[in-house]
Amino acid sequence: MKRFWLESYGCQMNMAEGNAIELALHGAGLVSADSAEDADIAILNTCSVRKSAENRIWGRLGLFAHIKTMHPLVLIVTGCMAQRLLEDMKKEAPQVDYVVPVNDKQKIVDIATGKTLGCHNQTYVFDDSSYHEGEFSSFVPIMNGCDNFCSYCIVPYVRGREVSRCAEDVLSEIRYLDSKGVREITLLGQNVNSYHYVYGDGKVIDFPLLLKIICQEAGNIQWVRFESPHPKDFSDDLIEVIATESKVAKHLHIPLQSGNTRILSLMNRRYTREQFLSLLSRIRARIPQITFAVDVMVGFPSETESEYEDTLSVLDEMGCIEAYMYYFNEREGTRAVSFEGKIDEETKGERLSRLIDFQHRIFEREKTKRLGLVESVLVTQVSRNDKSEMLGRTEHNEMVAFKADIPIGSIVRVHLEDLRGNTYGGTLV
Repeated sequence: MKRFWLESYGCQMNMAEGNAIELALHGAGLVSADSAEDADIAILNTCSVRKSAENRIWGRLGLFAHIKTMHPLVLIVTGCMAQRLLEDMKKEAPQVDYVVPVNDKQKIVDIATGKTLGCHNQTYVFDDSSYHEGEFSSFVPIMNGCDNFCSYCIVPYVRGREVSRCAEDVLSEIRYLDSKGVREITLLGQNVNSYHYVYGDGKVIDFPLLLKIICQEAGNIQWVRFESPHPKDFSDDLIEVIATESKVAKHLHIPLQSGNTRILSLMNRRYTREQFLSLLSRIRARIPQITFAVDVMVGFPSETESEYEDTLSVLDEMGCIEAYMYYFNEREGTRAVSFEGKIDEETKGERLSRLIDFQHRIFEREKTKRLGLVESVLVTQVSRNDKSEMLGRTEHNEMVAFKADIPIGSIVRVHLEDLRGNTYGGTLV
């Protein structure tokens, strides 16, 4: 049997698509290789969001060029980087045998099994499932692409315009995941809360309605999460569903990017500082137990020191327990490349370093407030440092360590007693 090696980079959607590729290859009779050096076929599922992600792929391609000098290997590059560069990649990296765009990723099985390839798919095709055998958490893609065209973002150019998955197909996958013992799911989309599916008879399913139906169909699935919503599409209807449906995790990842209205306008985010803060207030008023995660960027062209401090003040108000922090990174083909007032690398790095320190103080403040609570925890693994301890995650995506000998995949109640960095220590209730 042919052996394959698969590497996925970047966002959760890429991870989900990588799982689907692996599932399809196993279904076609291939087996996973123990290492890249042992494989007959290697697939790199790539990311283009930041230049650093593409640089990493170029480095990996050098390794695979070396492997190909030692034994025959079919090398396939797919994902967003493949979509963006297409034939230019094969010119720059002749060791690559196939460059498979995002819309054609189903053809990887045909390549692996020697079938004739069909025409290029013009639209995105959703996989039947992204389940990884044995896991208790699973991704469920519900839409692909983005219509927002933020001035710094390459995603609309490589993923295309928004397309929503058939609601019944989503529900079918969720029923399947429930039958496999999955305990939490994460609904995925580049702009997940813009989901909008129209049936042939004109019936419309928007994101709040889909989320409500999913909760009704989820069976033994404990938590339903979603990534990543856009603040401008975060409706009061959605807030109400989150508040009233017990299965929706009360932990929201809401990208901010900047806390200054002028910079947000340059970014084409289509909300102001005041509108973002109003959204937080409405969510907190309806869901007092809510916690937040955030994406935030510093060093956008022409950002002043006072505008940077506006971002810090919003983060202080938001009080996140998770944050994804980075500085502006030019992406060829986006509008921001031509913007005036570029910030030098030293200043961007210094602002990011200050942001990280500032946010870590917020982490400590907010996480300390939660000491003494009793939380439901999904057990994920045995601790590597102490085999008598189990590790798990709460509804709020917090890591917890506690003494126990119980099966992975169990959901238990744990008293949060102390904080060890970003991990809580607790006692089983």
